[in-house]
Amino acid sequence: MRALSQVKPALLFLLLVCGSATASPLADSVLRASPVDEVVAQYPAMMSQGIREGLRQSGRVEPFVANTISNVVGNAFSAAEIRARVVEDLEQGLSDQQLNRVLAWYETPLAEKISQAEVAASSPAAWKKVEAGASTLQEKYKGSERAKLFDRFDRAARATESAVDTTVAVQLGLASAMAAFNGSKGPTFEQLQQKIESQRGLLRGMVAQQVYDGYLYTYQQFSPSELKEYIEFLESDAGSAFTRVVTNSIQRSITEPVESVGGQLVRFFNPG
Repeated sequence: MRALSQVKPALLFLLLVCGSATASPLADSVLRASPVDEVVAQYPAMMSQGIREGLRQSGRVEPFVANTISNVVGNAFSAAEIRARVVEDLEQGLSDQQLNRVLAWYETPLAEKISQAEVAASSPAAWKKVEAGASTLQEKYKGSERAKLFDRFDRAARATESAVDTTVAVQLGLASAMAAFNGSKGPTFEQLQQKIESQRGLLRGMVAQQVYDGYLYTYQQFSPSELKEYIEFLESDAGSAFTRVVTNSIQRSITEPVESVGGQLVRFFNPG
């Protein structure tokens, strides 16, 4: 599906590595200190834009219909709801000691600079820069310590794994839209879902390269020693728990609305 080329996996991973009235003040403080707050705020627009461009490039629908579908998709994802779920999951999934360690990390000067770089790289405006500079950065850092650190970073941040899951969610959103638009004339959502899930292996290979390009772009201003310090945080007990809880929480938040999107579109295209 063409939406895959629009919602960049290389940047989506930043959503995943980087409250309610009853939420823990500590968990809320941790989230505010991390880049997750600002990155998540961009997510509904990112999903909507990806679906819109994918539908337009498919040539199967008129621009007005593509805009309508993308708006429905964008409205199905609430940054505030995603944030509230993350805060609740952090409160339940991490001890106060772990939360304090995560907070202490994000309050360091290095962490603040890394957070700023991650937020900047996650904006749609950065997508073209990542693509345009990919070959140059690959050549510049070929065989370097920075390049060798990627596998370790990828494992600790669950970057490629999370980007594949998120990209599949985008594809399912587009599949839901197309199934609703085609009605009985085309494949069902279940058939499209099965096809998308069967392509995870191929998708992972492509996504891994794009995540690597995003890694080189995002962290190019940091020295290998600074990257090692960041990776050590991600590998720590508190850092790994934080990453696991945040990625799982966001993943559920972006996959669960898919079926409701399909239902809304069915009612739109087939009123009465």
